[in-house]
Amino acid sequence: MKQLSKLEYAILDLLRSGRERYGLEMVRDSGGVLKRGSIYVTLSRMQKKGYVASRQENEPKDPGLPLRLYKISGLGQRMLNASDAARAVMEGGAHA
Repeated sequence: MKQLSKLEYAILDLLRSGRERYGLEMVRDSGGVLKRGSIYVTLSRMQKKGYVASRQENEPKDPGLPLRLYKISGLGQRMLNASDAARAVMEGGAHA
């Protein structure tokens, strides 16, 4: 099974609730982990891997181009759960 990168994990963790989010919203809420210059490249790769799905917003809030909304996919949720389980095992093993 493939492991998630730090950026992939951060994105899936932010999408964990199932709520759709904008890329720059995730950058803002990541505590400095995600950067404006890499978020969309990472999201594009994750979409190709099947970890996230996206759609263009129906009615833009601001004048200009519609923004893209992202959400976690079923595969992304399974990858996140597996990563969480692996982290729990590693943390538990470190204290034993």
